[in-house]
Amino acid sequence: QFSSQHSFKTNEVAGTQLLQKKMWPDVSFEYKGKTALTIKGNVSGKNYRFSKPGDIQQIDYRDAPSIMRVGALMKLNKK
Repeated sequence: QFSSQHSFKTNEVAGTQLLQKKMWPDVSFEYKGKTALTIKGNVSGKNYRFSKPGDIQQIDYRDAPSIMRVGALMKLNKK
């Protein structure tokens, strides 16, 4: 019985580690507003702080679709 519980915990940890791996790189966004902005990612739950106009932050790719709907934020293309 102990070994089956131990096996379950090992599988649980492995599953958590797999979920934490990112499939794509983060996305850069530039703030075009006039003051500061803090926004929470819908998927990751992370808070992103843009402290001034022109500030650039790396956004988790999973949050990017909802962040793109914010008019004061502009997605930056890779060069």
